[in-house]
Amino acid sequence: MEREAWIIDAVRSPRGKGKENGALHGVHPQRILAQVLNGLRDRVGFDTAEVDDVIMGCGAGSGDHSMDIARNAALDAGWSLDAPGVTLNRFCGSGQQAVNFAAMGVLAGHQDLVIGGGVESMSRPSPMHVDGFTANNPHLFEQYPMVAQGISADLIATVEGFSREECDQLGVESQIRAAAALAEGRFDRSLVPIFHDDGTLALDHEEFPRPGTTLADLTKLSPSFEKMGAYVRPESGLSIDQTALLSYPHLDAIRHVHHAGNSSGVVDGASAVAIASPAYARAHGLSPRARIVMSAVAGTDPVIMLTAPGPAAARCVKKVGLTFDDIDLFEINEAFAAVVLKFMKDTGVSWDKINVNGGAMALGHPIGATGGMLIGTLVDELERRDKEFGLVAMCTGGGMGTATIIQRI
Repeated sequence: MEREAWIIDAVRSPRGKGKENGALHGVHPQRILAQVLNGLRDRVGFDTAEVDDVIMGCGAGSGDHSMDIARNAALDAGWSLDAPGVTLNRFCGSGQQAVNFAAMGVLAGHQDLVIGGGVESMSRPSPMHVDGFTANNPHLFEQYPMVAQGISADLIATVEGFSREECDQLGVESQIRAAAALAEGRFDRSLVPIFHDDGTLALDHEEFPRPGTTLADLTKLSPSFEKMGAYVRPESGLSIDQTALLSYPHLDAIRHVHHAGNSSGVVDGASAVAIASPAYARAHGLSPRARIVMSAVAGTDPVIMLTAPGPAAARCVKKVGLTFDDIDLFEINEAFAAVVLKFMKDTGVSWDKINVNGGAMALGHPIGATGGMLIGTLVDELERRDKEFGLVAMCTGGGMGTATIIQRI
């Protein structure tokens, strides 16, 4: 039996600014995802009654994002009651993990048509009621004093010796590449416009990018996490920085180099990717755009937290018998500039092959939705450049990384 997982198509919403004045703030995240799901259905032309599962990533999981948003969004979209849905959380890698799980179901022969992707409305913060990544568990915190991701990103820069200027330069280049991609309409094929409930247009373009950003502009910005790092936790008498340094006693201090210009943007959005078996696709006249060749997950130190994209990618290429030289294009989520610099240092991959259309520093990172967005962007760009292999890798909370290799058909 032929066992492959075919990407039939991938669509996404535009990214809206993740603030109350953002264009998508007034649209419930279920409604954003529902419109993206229907955009995918209309593009591909499948019968929603034949969807084996709708697997969606979401980082929040509470408030407007609660109650299994995958199932609720499918219901909101008017899909058949036969189409189930499940929501998962692997922090920032949730959307990518959802697509990977969709592929696994198809590759295992358990399913024939699965929709993967994700959603996040960061303008609608969810009431977590927890203290950081350890979720109010002092026993876990004693073992791994996990801190905010911005502190972890600055810790990476400190450990690896990445300078503020290096991080800023990546932030500027992300803006330049995103501006060129937008000017040439490279994202247009995958975009689904989002409407308000009254039928008026909410957003049909990327809202977050800041074209024309220069290195001089970024040098004026103060580090975003320096004040946070200096905050003293009353229960321990240690600052947040000192808490993180408990795991890195050879360091005297954390150098704070990240700010809004070299960190991922806070945005709203949703993504959806249709994964099908070859037998189902042929029986229904669906043409594949790519196949998912391999996926992998890796874990690293949860305090420095964001260093696992390289190990996950390395595991992925090794499993399938490729090398990094065989990969034509990479999408490495720009959670922070140091994450991408660390990936390049770990793998030896050139910046010329990474995020050629810009990344989250310019476009924004709607947590649960980003993985599906990056996979769709990679498929589009492989086609545009007539290339074959692409790899997506993301860092996540808790010291993990996700990776996916796709091959254009």
